[in-house]
Amino acid sequence: MSLRSTLDFLLYDWLQAESLNQRERFADHSRETFDAVLDTCERIAREKYAPHNRTVDTQEPHFDGEKVILPQATHDAHKAFVESGMMSAAQDYEIGGMQLPFTLQAAANSFFAMGSVSIGSNMLTSGNANLLMVHGTELQKNVFAKNEFSGRWAGTMCLSEPQAGSSLSDVATRAVPDGEDFQEDPLGPRYRLTGNKMWISSGDHELTENIVHIVLAKIPDENGKLIPGTRGISLFIVPKRMVDTEGNLTGERNDVALAGLNHKMGWRGTTNTLLNFGEGKYPVGGKAGAVGYLVGSPGKGLHCMFHMMNEARISVGTAAVMLGMAGYYASLEYAKNRPQGRPAGPAGKDSAKPQVRIIEHADVRRMLLAQKSYCEGSLALSLYCARLVDEQKTGTPEAGDDARLLLEVLTPIAKSWPSEWCLEANSLAIQIHGGYGYTRDFPVEQYWRDNRLNMIHEGTHGIQAADLLGRKVLMEDGRGMKLLAARMTETMARAARVPELAAHAKALGEALQRIGTATQAAWSTGDPRSALTNAVPYMQAFGHTVLAWIWLDVAARALEFDAGKSSAVTTGKTSAAAYFFNYELPKIGAWLNVVESRDPTCTDMPEEAF
Repeated sequence: MSLRSTLDFLLYDWLQAESLNQRERFADHSRETFDAVLDTCERIAREKYAPHNRTVDTQEPHFDGEKVILPQATHDAHKAFVESGMMSAAQDYEIGGMQLPFTLQAAANSFFAMGSVSIGSNMLTSGNANLLMVHGTELQKNVFAKNEFSGRWAGTMCLSEPQAGSSLSDVATRAVPDGEDFQEDPLGPRYRLTGNKMWISSGDHELTENIVHIVLAKIPDENGKLIPGTRGISLFIVPKRMVDTEGNLTGERNDVALAGLNHKMGWRGTTNTLLNFGEGKYPVGGKAGAVGYLVGSPGKGLHCMFHMMNEARISVGTAAVMLGMAGYYASLEYAKNRPQGRPAGPAGKDSAKPQVRIIEHADVRRMLLAQKSYCEGSLALSLYCARLVDEQKTGTPEAGDDARLLLEVLTPIAKSWPSEWCLEANSLAIQIHGGYGYTRDFPVEQYWRDNRLNMIHEGTHGIQAADLLGRKVLMEDGRGMKLLAARMTETMARAARVPELAAHAKALGEALQRIGTATQAAWSTGDPRSALTNAVPYMQAFGHTVLAWIWLDVAARALEFDAGKSSAVTTGKTSAAAYFFNYELPKIGAWLNVVESRDPTCTDMPEEAF
């Protein structure tokens, strides 16, 4: 199946996205408008992104002393993306949006991610603007968010620092009031920031006329000292170039300087930077310190930033999915056309017979089916999460609240599971190509390099696992877990009535019960250190259980629509589901054994023994 036919099935047959048009917000849309959006994005990705994926990998960004230089292909792709209107596709008409369901926007953006994730689909710009639409003042929305949604300006997320990494409590960037009348700036309370931010994607470039940095910094206490921990962290808008209240550039640079470009294994088409704030290279009004405007309340920076971080985590998961899909399609095409070897018969191999294509070899078929199960399953999970976003924003109050809590529980899985298992799919794609896969003559080695970042991007596996077991499954007395279990149980009940799926339904029920037992066992002592010792194996088992549920639900819907016709589409879905239940789901036993026993092997190992 092509990506488009897979998306059509998941969107329309499985998630029933067309039914969203019955809601007032989406009433102007129809299947025809949805298809037109998908057609446009598929065409742009095919013409402007995919042909240049290797170009942006080999022609890395470089700094000429004044500005960052990117290939012309990146400028052309960005221009086409902006002109498509996809930057603000889900936003209100009043700010230039299309009021499309987020489900449809997520599906359409998948074409760009598969065409060239390194060129990107501007997820940080849209995430930055979405944050400001929730937490910014009206003027901040009008000046900064709307110019980002229009594509005139770009946006970043500046959290990490060289000495802190993911440990946000150790942020050392300072923000001090800019004079005694700092409260009077119409763009927000005005501060001066000094510090360094590391690993900032798209931190400097010339794709847009301005870059809006969203920066975490600490406001000192009355004694001028930084408050330890996260209590003093606040959030600031720090534009690269200064602007007025009408959104016009004033002609003055803000005191934000590019200190260096990081040279990466993958995602080479996107600049990754070290930025210095307030070093005095571009003094504003003759005074050092980067000008920043406070977003929200002082000390509430993390609360605001997590709005963007959660959105970014789902986007990272989707990027991992599409890199996996790109590798899957490439290796499938190769396997269908590469002749090698002969099948073994009762008397051994007959060298007089012609060679067979490698797709006829059992192990190649295993690797292809593994990729299909990982990637299509992950795509379904990503779109399911997007559908929850629409439910949260436009459903009934009760349904919206349930969707919010389900998203809380599923976000660590939607980020971590594709980033691990679609990376494994890319590894299998290389394996199918054999020695050719290890060369730059074929694209699969680049897909693996690009995808390897996603297990780190926006929170490592360890961070996601601690979030899942340490917070998400416990929040609101475990109500999110209960909601997820109820949806799984509903799927199991439907599938149990289908002969082809009954055994899978039973296996999922056993897995769900085991997850519940392991959760209780992990927390039985009430000691977080003991409970979280094996948080990553817990998350792996949890993720496999979620993906088994997704595949069971997808397979059940495919059989309902098939009505006995045994189409290739349905066979593909049921075979991928069978692979997942027979080859993957049994793995959760080994993972949960160490969780339930709170196995201390790793934590008890003395440092000097490593």
